[in-house]
Parts: sequence; C-alpha cells; structure tokens
Amino acid sequence: MAAKKSGSEMGVVLGLDVARYMGRWYEIASFPNFFQPRDGRDTRATYELMEDGATVHVLNETWSKGKRDYIEGTAYKADPASEEAKLKVKFYVPPFLPIIPVVGDYWVLYVDDDYQYALVGEPRRKSLWILCRKTHIEDEVYNQLLEKAKEEGYDVAKLHKTPQSDPPPESDAAPTDSKGTWWFKSLFGK
Repeated sequence: MAAKKSGSEMGVVLGLDVARYMGRWYEIASFPNFFQPRDGRDTRATYELMEDGATVHVLNETWSKGKRDYIEGTAYKADPASEEAKLKVKFYVPPFLPIIPVVGDYWVLYVDDDYQYALVGEPRRKSLWILCRKTHIEDEVYNQLLEKAKEEGYDVAKLHKTPQSDPPPESDAAPTDSKGTWWFKSLFGK
C-alpha cells in the first residue's frame, strides 16, 4: 500500500467499542508536543466513560523531574452519528486555573482485536501516539504499528520512545506540580 500524503484523508477505526477502549493506556512512543514536558516519562492516559454514555473523562499523566504532571479533560465523538473513531478532546488550561478551553482531534487509526494496542493520530499528522495496555510492547507489534503509521502518511522518524517504569508509578506516590510550572515551560518548548 502506498503511503498517504499529508492533507489526504487517513483511515480510522470503524465501530470502535468505546467501553472496551476505556481504562489505562501507556504511551509507548509519540511525536514530541509542546504540551508535554520534554523529559516526561511514565506517560499514560486513563479513560472513563461518564454517566451520559457519550462523554469520556480523560486523565493524562506524566512524570518530570520526580513530580507528577497531569491534566484532565473530556473526549467525545466529533460526529455522534458516524461510525468513525474520530473524537474531539477538550482540556482547560492552564491546569492550575482551568479557564481557557483547548480542543483537539483524537483519531483512533488502529486498535487490535483485543484492545491491547492502539495507534492514535490527528488529521494534520502533527501528533501521533503508540499506546499499549502494558508499559512495554513487543518489537514485532511496535514495528507493525510503525508500518501502519507510515501507510497513513506519518513521518515515523519523528517518534520518540517514552521511558516507562515497570511497575509504573502510582499517582499518589510522587509530589504533584500544583503550580503548573511544566505548563508555562511548555509554552517555550522546554
């Protein structure tokens, strides 16, 4: 299959079982983003379906310089009538005084039949995540996900592997950056 060019439509999962997608996902690799600390490790996302059955509570966590950084938000289908796994995520920033809504795309490009591995991107191909239910992924599976990303037009050379501890840290086991220092630094690419 030929790689898709930037700007062309990419394939997404059809009929995503949202209930099975819920739970914790560990970031195995991602494109570096301004909104994540450069030295972040043990990065993960936890998804929980809210009572309305359509909105997902999102908790993104990472550890930087021994402190837990996190942001909470929501996700929802971009088009509730569509079978496509094209979601919108909404966070309020800055995290210490959440007043400004920021909305982004979250497209599930691939999930395996057992919902153990996922490839997530967005239409501009500026963000890409390889996610796993465990802190580590087998090389063969990782390489298969790289190939899928290439087929969708991503430059996988930009991927950065995320260091993960085994066992992963507990959320309450480290001090939290309650002042949002990481968020201000991220504005300047630090």
